[in-house]
Amino acid sequence: MKCLRNRITAELVLSAVCFVLGIFLPGVWKTIFLAAAWLVSGYHVAIEAVGGIFRGQLLDENFLMTVASIGAFVLGDFAEGAAVMLFFRIGEQFEEYAVNRSRKSISALMDIRPDKAVLLIGGEEQECDPEDVSVGDILLIKPGERVPVDGVILEGAGALDTSHITGEAQPRDVREGDPVVSGCINLSGVLKVRAESTYEHSAVGRILELVESASDKKANTERMITKFAHIYTPLVVGSAVLLALLPPLLFGRPFGEWVKRALTFLVISCPCALVISVPLSFFGGMGAASKRGIVVKGGLVLEQLSRLEQVVLDKTGTLTDGTFAVSAVHPVGCTEEELLRIVALAEQYSAHPTAKAICACVDAAGSVMDVEEIPGYGVSAFVDSISVHVGNARLMEREGITLPAVNSATCLHVLLNGAYAGYIELRDQIRTDAEASLRSLREQSIQRIVMLTGDVPSAAAHVAEQLRIREWHSSLLPQDKVSHLESAVASGAVTAFVGDGVNDAPVLAMAHIGIAMGGVGSDAAVEASDVVILQDRLSALPEAVQIARRTMKIARQNIVFALGIKLLVLILGAMGYAGMWLAVFADVGVSVLAILNAMRCLSYRG
Repeated sequence: MKCLRNRITAELVLSAVCFVLGIFLPGVWKTIFLAAAWLVSGYHVAIEAVGGIFRGQLLDENFLMTVASIGAFVLGDFAEGAAVMLFFRIGEQFEEYAVNRSRKSISALMDIRPDKAVLLIGGEEQECDPEDVSVGDILLIKPGERVPVDGVILEGAGALDTSHITGEAQPRDVREGDPVVSGCINLSGVLKVRAESTYEHSAVGRILELVESASDKKANTERMITKFAHIYTPLVVGSAVLLALLPPLLFGRPFGEWVKRALTFLVISCPCALVISVPLSFFGGMGAASKRGIVVKGGLVLEQLSRLEQVVLDKTGTLTDGTFAVSAVHPVGCTEEELLRIVALAEQYSAHPTAKAICACVDAAGSVMDVEEIPGYGVSAFVDSISVHVGNARLMEREGITLPAVNSATCLHVLLNGAYAGYIELRDQIRTDAEASLRSLREQSIQRIVMLTGDVPSAAAHVAEQLRIREWHSSLLPQDKVSHLESAVASGAVTAFVGDGVNDAPVLAMAHIGIAMGGVGSDAAVEASDVVILQDRLSALPEAVQIARRTMKIARQNIVFALGIKLLVLILGAMGYAGMWLAVFADVGVSVLAILNAMRCLSYRG
């Protein structure tokens, strides 16, 4: 590829030198050097034009440029003929540079692909392709190597660079029993890992599948431009033929002058600016999104996102971060501090998120004995010789306790020596960026924001109040969420649903735009969604809308600019006021300007 680029650059430089010499040299040398300039820069275009004829693509831009430049030579306009081909090739290389730059923004995510996997078989290391790893295989991952598939650490400890997957710059410390995600880099320590997925179904496999298919869905604007080019090109070629023939045949005008006008008309009419710049705008928009950890499944989704009018969000894991904190303590027969201390001591060995939340809020000290975790119920222990039971309503029911009415979906009830001692309420924590993200959406004229949750009304009301969400619905089953979203979609407004997991797959698929938060953790969410936010941050949602709207604005600018300039110069060319030099500008110049404008889509900085 590099050799090819170097060869093309050398050809263009040589052609440009011949062109300049041909402009200034007299007589036969002018003709020789201008013809050499045409041959060096134009042989590839001419070959493509002939090949297009055999492929049934008679009226493509290569054909138009070849006919126009040869026609100029036949008419004795050697400089103009050479200029048409030279500047057309320069425009092509500029287009390729722009496309490659856009492609790099998307393919940067491809750097997460692991190169190899090292299997441990009978104590021996055996290197293989990550795609050959099976569930249950034992892997050895040394410092500097990528995790090939999702798995669990059996032996060892270290630190993982997860920035390409989660967006977190801080390395994550891991040890025996911790899960590891494919695509992360092992920074320290030797890890022995049991594979929990195949490469295809690992996090990195799903991300790469998304990236590779991101350009498959064309936007309506892109399809319109493609259809326009198929109709437009034959139309202008027919018009050029009539322009060359009718005035001489009907009015006795000189053939040479009108053939020249027709050739100029052909060069002007080439729809390169539209055909190149509009798809490049969408490609650039998707590249800008990928830089922010947002995978958009095609230009059609980007176009819909630009017209977004209302957003429906799941609560848990989307507006909240899935971690708990103590929100209230309701003691019976003891103090809040004493109840928290006893519960923290009883729960200190539990890995449950609610246990971690209680232990984090109190510095407990005391003697603990006979700790027993009761799956599905809670824990029991002796704390300072007191019999302690901590758990859910089912544990209390099993112990024969009648509970008071509580207004929280997440709470831990406590028994001390068989007597009810109160309960502790816990709340899922609101994301730190949730308020700013919703405010940004409102500033983008998305005024209807709806929250759906299966949580109880009090928990939903707390989140809605904190985030100033006027419309919310609680205690919903998955089918209830579907019903509410059906109503939102039926209003006709372009609707996005934002969720995070497998339970959200039906509503992600039903919305005009399904957006999965950190969706690489769920096959169903990835499959059902149109946009996947890889880095699990809500602030990416308003960023995605801004990128989409900016992309559409730039694409429309290019359409108006290209069509406006071409129409004006076409009229001037038909009337004889525009020569081949202006025609070259109307084709190559307008294309370059439109491409430069399209490349602005890549420069989003938030």
